[in-house]
Amino acid sequence: MTPVLAFDIETIPDIDGLRKLHDLPASLSDAEVGEYAFQAQRVKNGSDFLPHHLQRVAVISCALRGDEGFKVWSLAEPKLNEGEIIQRFFAGVEKYTPQIVSWNGGGFDLPVLHYRGLIHGVEAPRYWDMGEGDYRDSRDFKRNNYISRYHTRHLDLMDLLAMYQPRASAPLDQLAKLMGYPGKLGMDGSAVWGAYLDGKIDAIRDYCETDVVNTYLVFLRFQQMRGAMTGEERKAEEALIREQLAAIDAPHWREFLAVWQ
Repeated sequence: MTPVLAFDIETIPDIDGLRKLHDLPASLSDAEVGEYAFQAQRVKNGSDFLPHHLQRVAVISCALRGDEGFKVWSLAEPKLNEGEIIQRFFAGVEKYTPQIVSWNGGGFDLPVLHYRGLIHGVEAPRYWDMGEGDYRDSRDFKRNNYISRYHTRHLDLMDLLAMYQPRASAPLDQLAKLMGYPGKLGMDGSAVWGAYLDGKIDAIRDYCETDVVNTYLVFLRFQQMRGAMTGEERKAEEALIREQLAAIDAPHWREFLAVWQ
């Protein structure tokens, strides 16, 4: 079977980059630099959402379904720096050539990984293959690659389900809950920076992992809807996921499974 890799990222302000671009004094704390950037962004466009290239990647969580089963893991600080996190993610794409699945990955996650990967000198030839690479099956990538919005080698579920109309997009949390899945537990994206400042990187990682499993579960419903699997096959996949998460025996997965009834 073609491996399926659902992924999600969590980001924080690029404090070092902001200091450099705005020539900020060293006396300012990281929290103060972040607040400066948020306020400047609010004045500019009414939102404190920073540009993609100023979003530093702190966590990438992945859910891989392949011949060997279902696996969830994270690439995260403090064990890895940002460049290593991004490089290892693309190394996984290089190794498995999976179908990658995201929720708003085309609008946020991948552009962030592009910019931040450039900054760190990351190499990702398989990911960027659009039919001109040296791989044996490279020509197939002309008609189905990771880059084109309308190809499915990267499937942005939010974008596709909304028929590429931003006004029709739905929040993953709400859609997952309407399907009977847990949705977000204990945190959302707006709380990540505060949690990071408090040293709660493990909580951020756990939140990201539950988000990526929600994404994969919604993907299974989509597979059923488009006729790629039956309802019974989808339920069997869900049972496998429950079994694998229970075997990890971590607090966030115990909570996730308790809510998923």
